[in-house]
Amino acid sequence: MPPRYDLSDEALERDIDIQFFIGSGPGGQNRNKRETGVRLFHRPSGLAVTSVMERSQGMNRADALQKLKAKLRAQMVVQKPRRKTRPTRGSQARRLDSKHKTAEKKAQRGGRGFD
Repeated sequence: MPPRYDLSDEALERDIDIQFFIGSGPGGQNRNKRETGVRLFHRPSGLAVTSVMERSQGMNRADALQKLKAKLRAQMVVQKPRRKTRPTRGSQARRLDSKHKTAEKKAQRGGRGFD
């Protein structure tokens, strides 16, 4: 059974550690000198997400929160158990018939170039 998490903003704010860092890339002096990058660490699940897409820390924080929610939702999905299946006799016969036809076709070529 997958874990269940409360995905409300208040519950996530309690359960995450927020770390700010200096992002890199385009964005000019603001991005290169200020801590606009955001890393969120969700303690109960151990998931970590980062966002450095925008030049503002607030927008990166909102983006990281959305990424974290998406990852937590994906973790909470219950996987359907896989049922083992076997090919039917008819499909096995058709596959073998196709292989025999291909083998006959190749045998008709006479083995050119391998004498």
